[in-house]
Amino acid sequence: MTQSDATKEWYEEPIEHIPSERLSKRYGIAEWYGEPFIRMSPERRQTLANIALQKASPPPLCPFQSNNTQCRKKGGVCSIQTYRKYPNKGSDRLGLPVNPPVITCPYRFDQNNLVPRWLADVVGFNQDKSFLAREVPFMRSPNTGRPAGRIDLVLADSNTEDPRWFGLEIQAVYFSGRGMETEFERLAQDTGQRPPIPNEIRRPDWRSSSAKRLMPQLQVKAPTLRRWGTKLAVAVDMPFFEAIGGSSHEPSHDLNEGDIIWLVPEISENYQLEAAHWEVLSLEESNKKLLAAQTVKRKDFEKALRIKLQPI
Repeated sequence: MTQSDATKEWYEEPIEHIPSERLSKRYGIAEWYGEPFIRMSPERRQTLANIALQKASPPPLCPFQSNNTQCRKKGGVCSIQTYRKYPNKGSDRLGLPVNPPVITCPYRFDQNNLVPRWLADVVGFNQDKSFLAREVPFMRSPNTGRPAGRIDLVLADSNTEDPRWFGLEIQAVYFSGRGMETEFERLAQDTGQRPPIPNEIRRPDWRSSSAKRLMPQLQVKAPTLRRWGTKLAVAVDMPFFEAIGGSSHEPSHDLNEGDIIWLVPEISENYQLEAAHWEVLSLEESNKKLLAAQTVKRKDFEKALRIKLQPI
């Protein structure tokens, strides 16, 4: 990531002159209640920490949603990001971010209605004459008849009796590691100008977000929409997409060549959601992406096994 004007001042020496052992990296908050974390004053961090700990006023309005809705994400963390440690020897403070933010809240994709407007362009709808529906029931329980599954968004070219429409699923990323409460408690007390290094190791859980969460959604919904003569689109951010293999060698923009339209935005240096990449893949190709993983070698598996074995 290029250093932005907002963060250049965080370094007092050129990055290329800093010894590698002083550049330890760790995931931390990138956006908190819709605000860039590294631009916050200590007082603002304390205020938001108390809100996250439910010790203060209700959460602020989500800046990414257009209906003046309060933040519904527990703890208010919109995205996380890898940071370098501040280079001063012995420092316990954050330095510059290393990579673009990873979206952890699905509402982060709502900024400026970028994703549905982008999908409208891709499928040939007029943006200004398109319609959007949220959480449309797609499955129902055979026992109760109640909705048991929904499509996140449906984009239609009209609200008439027989519109053309496409489904749209949004997938943010889960993270693994301890919860954020201890981090919020530290931030509620911290008065340093730069934020402290995160107190725990947390990282995106690509496997749970892709193979365990997103793939079953596609397997259920894409074949049905294919039978109905339409398609499913899915939006994930660029770090997610790169974690499952990234762009195809020759990305297809032909809607007739696949079942799923992949829309891949990313968060810019200025913390704006921007269109980055899109392509069309079959359901089978999408499953291969989402399942991409290598079995460890037997010796490595058994080494880890020996460490974990405990008496019954």
